[in-house]
Amino acid sequence: MLGTYSYHEIFKMTVIGFGTLFNNIELRRTSGSKTEVMKVPLAYGPKQKFLARLAQLGDLTRKDRTQITLPRISFEIGAIQYDPTRKLSPTSYIRHTSGDKTNKGFMPIPYNVNFELAILSKNQDDALQILEQILPYFTPEFTLSLASHTELGLNMDLPIVLNAVTMEDNYEDGFESRRFINWTLDFTMKANLFGPVNNGGGII
Repeated sequence: MLGTYSYHEIFKMTVIGFGTLFNNIELRRTSGSKTEVMKVPLAYGPKQKFLARLAQLGDLTRKDRTQITLPRISFEIGAIQYDPTRKLSPTSYIRHTSGDKTNKGFMPIPYNVNFELAILSKNQDDALQILEQILPYFTPEFTLSLASHTELGLNMDLPIVLNAVTMEDNYEDGFESRRFINWTLDFTMKANLFGPVNNGGGII
């Protein structure tokens, strides 16, 4: 019943898994025969946090501040919603036997986890390089496979759907202000939550 301790780290693993998809994005700038390659920084947190820091440090007339590195990518988990379209029989259960030990639990409960990914850059070419390394993989769905972290021995295939892509250019202030371009990608991950697991195989 409610109050029975159960923690399978599902949300934790979905955040780690989602972020891992974007932790190897590169940016390349060519000047003559020389090509500069840099890895785009990735951080968990709301884009407002980085926008506020850009506003604080973005005055080009100030020499006593260190500018925040651009481009960069940030992401954060948003809303979590129950998905009735993927509902399974609430009375069915899963049984997992390993050696002489049997674990038993009810079928997982489907929930959609929304993620927002923000691409911040100083110019459009940098942002488009990053964007083109992401979009081709979502048509509009990409399936992420995660190893099992439950006592039921289940590996999880989590579809991630790209819902929308929007762009914002803040080139409205004076010439002393620092310009930045913000591309925002909205995703939905179709996750599953598990309740308590009975280690004896009896009644849950």
